[in-house]
Amino acid sequence: MLLFDVDPLHRGLLRLEDQGGTYTAVFSPDHETWQLEAHLVPLRRQFLDFFQTGVWHIWTGFDHILFLCALLLPAVLELRGGRWQAVATFRQAFLDVIGIVTAFTIAHSITLSLAVLGFIALPSRLIESTIAASVVVAALNSLYPLIEKRLWVVAFVFGLVHGLGFANVLTDLALPKSALAISLVSFNLGVEAGQLAIVATLLPLAYLSRRSWLYPRLALGAGSLSIAVVASVWLIERSLNISISS
Repeated sequence: MLLFDVDPLHRGLLRLEDQGGTYTAVFSPDHETWQLEAHLVPLRRQFLDFFQTGVWHIWTGFDHILFLCALLLPAVLELRGGRWQAVATFRQAFLDVIGIVTAFTIAHSITLSLAVLGFIALPSRLIESTIAASVVVAALNSLYPLIEKRLWVVAFVFGLVHGLGFANVLTDLALPKSALAISLVSFNLGVEAGQLAIVATLLPLAYLSRRSWLYPRLALGAGSLSIAVVASVWLIERSLNISISS
């Protein structure tokens, strides 16, 4: 039963087996029905569907978004004499962000592929709890920097875990080999497109406001603290299988 009237973020994943073939599609508010001619969904349609699902997954995956924000907020600042100061040029901030995003992309692409191909299988609770812990660590590092440079290392290490979280969307379908490649590639590209859209929105705003005295106190300080608190609640809920926020 589709629940678009209750939750517009809801998605339905279709896996149809018939006469030795397996076909996949994604139900969404824009595509509430599918007409399968000879039980065939064109590859182009499958590509677009899983691409859009990848974009939607990153945009509605608030833990992934907060992890990126926690790493990107300090990108327009640098520590000088124990105090946060604005970076001199946009190029400096841009290169730091490119390093973070690239490391995160490579890492989660590796584990996403390995998990979907069946080489890695970890309990969902462990994966989701570790993702929440990664957000806490990234946010606390912005408040009390232990790693000032090379944040791409943090992005890569925890990106491996986030990739396993992304993989849950596809592994639940048990996709056949005929649909695996197109679904894996298009979903991953969708995740990257959604991630780049977030970065393209956040980075210019952060850079333009970096010289304001409010930025290190409000955006970085209060923002990172809020992220850490929210992620700590997620960590408790996921690790202990309890509900605190609802």
